Amino acid sequence: MTSMLQTVSRKIRTNWQDPLVRRHVGLLFLGKTIGLVLVLVLITQWQRLLPAMLGAQAATPAATPAAAPAAAPALDPLAAINAINTVWVLVAAFLVFCMQVGFVLLEAGFARSRESVNILVEGIADTCICGVTFWLWGFAFMFEPGTPWIGTTGFALQGLAPTYGTTGVALLAFWVFQFAFADTCSTITSGAMIGRCGFVGDLLYSVGVTGFIYPIIGHWAWGPDGWLVTMTIPFRDFAGSTVVHTIGGAISLAGAIALGPRLGRIFKRDGGGPMPAHDLIIGAAGGLILWFGWYGFNPGSTLSALDTAGIGRVSFNTTLAACSAGLTSLFYSYVRTKKWDLALTTNGFLAGLVAITCPCYWVDPIGAFFIGIGGGLVVVWGIDALEYLRIDDPIGAVPVHMVGGIWGTLSLGLFAAGKYGASTPTGQDISTVVTGLFYGGGIGVLKAQFIGSATILLATFVSAMALMYAVKATGTLRVSAEGELEGLDVHEHGSSAYPEYMISGSESVILAVSAKEEAA
Repeated sequence: MTSMLQTVSRKIRTNWQDPLVRRHVGLLFLGKTIGLVLVLVLITQWQRLLPAMLGAQAATPAATPAAAPAAAPALDPLAAINAINTVWVLVAAFLVFCMQVGFVLLEAGFARSRESVNILVEGIADTCICGVTFWLWGFAFMFEPGTPWIGTTGFALQGLAPTYGTTGVALLAFWVFQFAFADTCSTITSGAMIGRCGFVGDLLYSVGVTGFIYPIIGHWAWGPDGWLVTMTIPFRDFAGSTVVHTIGGAISLAGAIALGPRLGRIFKRDGGGPMPAHDLIIGAAGGLILWFGWYGFNPGSTLSALDTAGIGRVSFNTTLAACSAGLTSLFYSYVRTKKWDLALTTNGFLAGLVAITCPCYWVDPIGAFFIGIGGGLVVVWGIDALEYLRIDDPIGAVPVHMVGGIWGTLSLGLFAAGKYGASTPTGQDISTVVTGLFYGGGIGVLKAQFIGSATILLATFVSAMALMYAVKATGTLRVSAEGELEGLDVHEHGSSAYPEYMISGSESVILAVSAKEEAA
């Protein structure tokens, strides 16, 4: 082997000394290099060169008897997307999604410590269920055309245009924004049901809420051909006082009725009162996070970053209504109890935010101020009504969202300033303005708002009661008395939010006695 290598090496050195051999070898390598370069050019540029070559061939007399006119270039399907408005809607969607943090903190803080983990797991599970159902069919039911009652196209977002309607917003960005709204409605529904709702039951009713009740009924008011939108004087709900909050609150009320009160819950008319919250600091912090998220909820509903005047007005009205509502509940609580009530103040500014959500685009600062005051009052009255009716709502979801949503929806018919019309992808359109009763517009708008609010409330409550009792029939809606006494965190999830601490003995005794009384 060694001698063979030496022989080959000697022949190469001998041949390389011949000038003719060196020339032939050089030309061979040069030709191979040129060929390699041409191949690489064809590989990387074929999409551009091939049409040009074919076009040149078609233009020759031998190819065709007459030169054909050049084909018009295909339109870019993404050209209609407004990049600024799309980014604006996505930023707003992210803010709205952050409200999930606020909701779980508010509910966990206002509830008992031993159901905190359950609240967070339910919130996360509801979000995931909402994402899947809203993608597969919920968005189609709600936002695509079909009938005045339900959308019938666009399932799993198939066959849809790259933008939604005439908004200029990319379809998938619009979906993310509306998914965050649907998720908000889903989370609201659990507020009055915490502390005794089984986790499997929660999964079942969540599918019903996000997959059917919310998108189908929401189509009536927000669908392109919904029957409430096509009335002579259309029903208006700018950001969802009715579509999101009244629907969520009404479902929450149905769930609380179907479940019954928590063990040990004694109402005021029976000599008791609400069970104390386990951490008001967490609850109030959650409320403030919700307030922050509302700056995506309301201003983002313009769907247009170019409607700068509308965005500014909506943001201002949202802020002012929350402030006047919070102050109203704060001072009202002091008049009643001589105490400055943190929980009631938090629910007060939340009710103001819910109320201003519908009319925020069409009212002026004076209207927003009084709408907030109304929200701060009705939430207190709503809490009193539930207490009198012996309906257990640990968080105040029904007074804040259902009652506050009804008030806010009707308030548009009273306080619409007669100066604002509609938000457009390039600004605002004031060719047609909305005018309420207090601004000389008569009762037309108020009548339309009443029809929309009443029909959606009634349809939601009836369908939610049917859903809750159907789930109850499976035996999964409410946990057993033993599981409730043990605490949902340990019973359902095998963990505790505060493993270093124990539930106070007094609470355990009260619950044990109540369980025995109910068993007897």
